[in-house]
Amino acid sequence: MSVLVFADNSEGKFKKTAFELVSYGKQLAQQAGTKVVALTINANDTSALSSFGADKILSVKSDQLNVFNAKAYSDCIYQAVLKEEADIVVIDSTSNGLYLAPLLAVKLKAGYASNVVALPASMSPFTVKRNAFSSKGFNLSQINTEKKVLGLAKNSFGVKDQKVDAEESEFTPNLSEDDFQLSSSKIEQTSDKVTIADADIVVSGGRGLKGPENWGMIEELASVLGAATACSKPVSDLGWRPHSEHVGQTGKPVSSNLYIAVAISGAIQHLAGVNASKVKVVINNDPEAPFFKAADYGVVGDAFEVVPELIEKLKEFKSTL
Repeated sequence: MSVLVFADNSEGKFKKTAFELVSYGKQLAQQAGTKVVALTINANDTSALSSFGADKILSVKSDQLNVFNAKAYSDCIYQAVLKEEADIVVIDSTSNGLYLAPLLAVKLKAGYASNVVALPASMSPFTVKRNAFSSKGFNLSQINTEKKVLGLAKNSFGVKDQKVDAEESEFTPNLSEDDFQLSSSKIEQTSDKVTIADADIVVSGGRGLKGPENWGMIEELASVLGAATACSKPVSDLGWRPHSEHVGQTGKPVSSNLYIAVAISGAIQHLAGVNASKVKVVINNDPEAPFFKAADYGVVGDAFEVVPELIEKLKEFKSTL
């Protein structure tokens, strides 16, 4: 028995989510009295995974897998699970992970628990704590199958340094034409910009900013903080910002460490999509805005006065570091 973690990467580079998964997998393996194996696909340098507890690293190198393909990736992980005799597989909760995990669970005839936020409360019966009701609550889910697939919620466990001497080896899965019946014809990626999925900090603007011409201060605040920019649904519907920045229940979910909402009233659909963020800061000139009830910190004031002052203070603070 072992725990297998799929450590995904972007253009060969690992993101924080990969290190969080390995950290979680290591402590899960210790709880189960076994080892953790990290599987990577076309990563430039796999050695970084050993810093977070990977006992063994399986490295796949294949030009066919340069572009994410859920069917091919799930088959690759499936074969690695059989090779390593893994009973538990841990996958992230990115859009790719959410597409991949159900396919893998079907192949393994495994129970699948998404949005896992903690180590198992019990190994027998196997019970995990999960986000529920758009992160407004939790539930304890029991998995009774021999194989288990866990989708770890972002920023739920953290990155734990635990350097080990990992065994590294190449792994070549046996892939067929059936794995590539669906292919991507075009992929467009933003460059030099933090994405919402990867960001620890998200700065979001709402309709209270009055127009797209006022978005400069949102982008500047995000730049100072090293954050991603986002927006509410009305803003994307009006065409002020691209739909890729729309966050909320009907847009992209946010589980950042810090979420700053500027001039967003806080409709229930928006709150449902950002509720998993650890710290929520709201800037709004309406003291009765619903968002204040969900906020950890609130500033009642004109965004056009508060945000520029906040930017200047942050710049002054950073200059002293």
